[in-house]
Amino acid sequence: MRAFDGDKLVIASHNAGKLREISALLTPFGITCASAADFNLDEPEETESTFAGNARIKAHFAAKGAGLPALSDDSGIAVDALDGAPGVYTADWAETPEGRDFPMAMEKVWTAVQKTGAAAPFTCRFMCTLCLAWPDGHDEIFEGKVEGELVWPMRGALGFGFDPVFKPLGETLTFGEMDPARKHSMSHRADAFAKLIAGPFAQRG
Repeated sequence: MRAFDGDKLVIASHNAGKLREISALLTPFGITCASAADFNLDEPEETESTFAGNARIKAHFAAKGAGLPALSDDSGIAVDALDGAPGVYTADWAETPEGRDFPMAMEKVWTAVQKTGAAAPFTCRFMCTLCLAWPDGHDEIFEGKVEGELVWPMRGALGFGFDPVFKPLGETLTFGEMDPARKHSMSHRADAFAKLIAGPFAQRG
């Protein structure tokens, strides 16, 4: 596994919430994060059917465009009553002509679950795949997840994406209600980051 020995990473995302969360996880390692938008990079088309495939597309696009190592995150929510949907297509469920509307997407998922006739609890999981890519084409992949259940109505204005309808196992608060530090300690992203830190970042901190 290749070690990361730089001090700057491009986060291959235009999502401000995701950039904020990733930056908070990397700050203790002396790493400065910039977004793909800071380099005026477009968002590449995500044409793969897996989290790892799309993470690779984004990370390599940003690494090549910025000339720096890049970290991408492809994540989503998988609901058992929907046979794992939205899954890799989570962000697509939020797309509108005016941009992404996650409250609408959460309502669509909840409506779809109700139509199945499934009984509560509606088990689901957040999944995250990180890809760390270098401009020379090398990459490393790290996967994480957190189990929980889908709840309704939406609860909390913290976090982003589907956080207001996701309650982790053993918790009473949704990710949308939870203090960010508490969420970061248990999230799917934290799980994947723990593997990243134990690998390429093992000599840091």
